[in-house]
Amino acid sequence: MALATARADNVIGGGDWTEDRLIPDLVRGFLSWQPVLIRRLNAIRPWQHVLESLHGYLMLAGELLAQDAKFASAYNFGPSDEDTWPVERIATKLVDMWGNGASSIRDIVPGVHENHVLRLDASKARAEGGWKPKFRIEEALEWTMAWYRAWNQGEDMAEFTQHQILEYERL
Repeated sequence: MALATARADNVIGGGDWTEDRLIPDLVRGFLSWQPVLIRRLNAIRPWQHVLESLHGYLMLAGELLAQDAKFASAYNFGPSDEDTWPVERIATKLVDMWGNGASSIRDIVPGVHENHVLRLDASKARAEGGWKPKFRIEEALEWTMAWYRAWNQGEDMAEFTQHQILEYERL
């Protein structure tokens, strides 16, 4: 049996309610009508929709199941450099997308140490596995915010999520 390792860059997508993560923190603030404290506004992160990395993982698993030992290696799945945005740009975009009085403010408390720039080199997954992101960052943010809006409006989230997955597969 061929084995590989895979990792992804900063994934975003609906349903993430983890504390101290940018988008879930913003959404919680939007829903409570509170300005959100944003730390490390200039930190650069490689944002990608969770379906992008899952797509890569499934492609890799398919190759391994086909007993193609050449894929028994390590792979990174991440966006292009153009979609590696600073935290402030993401926060500003999401505030604009949510509208309805949403806001964020700079957290001036230094907090825990975090690297200024995070990036994974996904060129191997692109070159050897033929994987590439289907979304640009703007689309990933739109899909993410659509999920949270649907949740907020009481939609059936299993159905909504399945619809997003099927829509992604058609891209």
